[in-house]
Amino acid sequence: MTTPTIPAGNLYMNATLYTGNSSTQSITNAGGFQPDLVWAKARSTTTDNQLYDSVRGATKDLYSNLTLNEQTITDGLTSFNSNGFTAGANGPINGSGVSFVAWQWKAGGTAVSNTSGTITSSVSANTTSGFSVITYTGNGTAGATIGHGLGVAPQMIIVKSRSIVSPNYGWQVQHASLGATKFIVLNSTGTAITSTGMWNDTAPTSSVITLGNDWDVNKSGATYVAYCWTPIVGYSAIGKYTGNGNSIGPFVPTGFRPEFIMVKRSDSAADWQIIDTPRQPYNNSTNNQLRPNSTTTESTSGSYYIDIFSIFTIEIPALKHSDRERMMMQVFHPVAAN
Repeated sequence: MTTPTIPAGNLYMNATLYTGNSSTQSITNAGGFQPDLVWAKARSTTTDNQLYDSVRGATKDLYSNLTLNEQTITDGLTSFNSNGFTAGANGPINGSGVSFVAWQWKAGGTAVSNTSGTITSSVSANTTSGFSVITYTGNGTAGATIGHGLGVAPQMIIVKSRSIVSPNYGWQVQHASLGATKFIVLNSTGTAITSTGMWNDTAPTSSVITLGNDWDVNKSGATYVAYCWTPIVGYSAIGKYTGNGNSIGPFVPTGFRPEFIMVKRSDSAADWQIIDTPRQPYNNSTNNQLRPNSTTTESTSGSYYIDIFSIFTIEIPALKHSDRERMMMQVFHPVAAN
């Protein structure tokens, strides 16, 4: 195996399982780090996907399955702690007896002002793990740029309006496999869409992201948040593969043991899927899917499943669709290398 850049990936990303108590409880991640993005989802009951980040601040909630603007939930995620976070009594993040998973990423802590772009942004960036959280205010100008702080071009970017209900699509995703002329929507089953309005047909650089003038990413005076990732050898991978529709599907080499996998079909309508190894161990075919675009509970039925191997690869033994298909993926490796 390639020597990992990050020998212990769980110092930067972790999937944590917990059971709600409808009161207040502190959730501790295995890496003992203070997260800058917490994405929580109930597994055993239908709830919205909950996204909180340290740049917007505790209690500021967004829902990946909705176009809704930012909500203040005083009893939601109430604090980011040195080794996890505190959940209040709010049912969608801490309902009594409900099983949850919280996917957590470490960025750079307290945000700093970034003037690399034509719009000044607030950025919490971690160049070691290739992840940053950005907030900015739109100016309505096609070709405007915002700094991301990673030092290399991000290959996956998710943008959401905070102050307005998204007028068109919702959560906009730029992915390197689709190119800068297209975007795909996190809260939708839809295919990739071609438009200059999101990224102005311009790929991100080592310092900035270029925006179009669509209100979902750059309405004058509206506020936004962006999450950016770039792959790190031995820790994370962002790419694509083509399905074969066979019972023994394609192998997707990652070079490490992944813990978190997010997949979306880009050439035809399909749900987003998130699989992680705390909910399903290595070397064990998994149907334990959660969907960023849906409130549904953890799915354990259907023919779609993945084998996550403890050494090199992800195997897709059976795909839900019979045709060949291009998929997007983002995988993370939070386990210490052997």
